[in-house]
Amino acid sequence: MRDYKWLNEYCLNRFGSAAELEAHLPVPKTPAQLRKISDDRYLSTMALRVFRAGLKHSLVDAKWPAFEEVFFKFDPEKVVLMSAEHLERLMQDARIIRHLGKLKSVPRNAQFILDVAHEKGSFGALIAEWPVTDIVGLWTYLKKHGHQLGGLSAPRFLRMVGKDTFVPSYDVVAALSAQKIVDKVPSSLRDLASVQNAFNQWHEESGGRPMSQISMMLAYTVNH
Repeated sequence: MRDYKWLNEYCLNRFGSAAELEAHLPVPKTPAQLRKISDDRYLSTMALRVFRAGLKHSLVDAKWPAFEEVFFKFDPEKVVLMSAEHLERLMQDARIIRHLGKLKSVPRNAQFILDVAHEKGSFGALIAEWPVTDIVGLWTYLKKHGHQLGGLSAPRFLRMVGKDTFVPSYDVVAALSAQKIVDKVPSSLRDLASVQNAFNQWHEESGGRPMSQISMMLAYTVNH
């Protein structure tokens, strides 16, 4: 596995200057900013990620104001009370995407968020406190306790809310494969640990550069 110095030099050569490189990298939110995000916004973003999966994002985004309306602005306390009959009625609402499995995930994830908030004070506290050096652990936690958050949905949800995370996209996995860290999208505990260890090493060698930025830099090594 090549060190961070190689990765940094490659990206500097591609963009021509440090300033130009930085302009192309994401900036994650601080723990304080993550704590300030209300539970209803976390639920809305979680639902948005679930409905985006497998669909054109612009299609889902265009319908999101209607989703905000029918799901009571994603207030977890209200959404969790939605009955099966209520969800069945939503299947007749042409303003939204009528996928019963995904619709059912919303009140279930509302309960998940309420459970975390009961323990931590808010869902944002959990997201803010989780160390980036075990971000794959947070993916696993979200997949286990949430609904329809498997595959890339957990890391993509975290990226959407601003939590620092790498995302094993096609380009990132290709870069990791070139470094002989994994040869496919990491899903086993062993592969996830290998990827986390690699990112932790680059994170340390870079003096603490965010995981999301390292992830993007890796993608740039294969995405011309």
